[in-house]
Amino acid sequence: MPPLALVGNLSFDLIDGGPPQLGGAPIHCGKAFRALHVRATTIARCATIDQPRFRRGFARLGLPALLVPGRETTTFAFSYDGDRRVMRVDRVGDVWSHEDVSDLPRGGWVHLAPLLRGDFPARTIAAIARGRRVSLDGQGLTRARKAGPLELERDPELAVLLRHVSILKLAAEEAEALVGGIDTDALASLGPPEVVVTFGSRGSLVVAGGLATKVPARYVDVDPTGSGDAYAAAYLTSRASGHAPAAAGRRATALVAAVLSERAR
Repeated sequence: MPPLALVGNLSFDLIDGGPPQLGGAPIHCGKAFRALHVRATTIARCATIDQPRFRRGFARLGLPALLVPGRETTTFAFSYDGDRRVMRVDRVGDVWSHEDVSDLPRGGWVHLAPLLRGDFPARTIAAIARGRRVSLDGQGLTRARKAGPLELERDPELAVLLRHVSILKLAAEEAEALVGGIDTDALASLGPPEVVVTFGSRGSLVVAGGLATKVPARYVDVDPTGSGDAYAAAYLTSRASGHAPAAAGRRATALVAAVLSERAR
């Protein structure tokens, strides 16, 4: 398997008024990579003052990670109504430059996991894509970069941002913000060869090579935080291992079900 990597901002998650929990794709994807017995280079960012707490968190989870210092740690407050998530942005994290990711391995697959628009500017994505295949989370194309109730809106530089992306992972509400819904032709027209849309307990849709494949899932009654990140990590791993897009979607769905079932115990 070619080298795998993940780059993204860390976050504090305030769930239903509870205490801050360590979050962000480096945490949730890392758990998925561990469950799949896969080694991946993880480069994560948070405020310098918060680094000791995140280092302890990664150590407890047994996840290796390189922490890049920043000024702020992205912070969200949210609650769930079934699969529906209501979010507020309390703090906005830092922007990535290509100098921040000089340790990324060449010739591999890398998942970029922005939390808000602008986390990864177009020039940074282009630099990372040189000699690598890039997967991008659609949060970085739709989530407004400002404090307050979370707003989803299409990034005006969408075409430029997606020019070097091989896999685009979207949640249903992000697909709505980008193309107005789940029209497979519209999703394909975004540009990346593979577009994956997740619907929580209702499964996912994989659009690739002129085909659209629906992947069913089963409902697990537990806090689903991080399940989209786990899906992205498992999908990337499957594709890097040589599985076709539809098969990668099924394998990612199975991994998420296993992770949520373990959480429910």
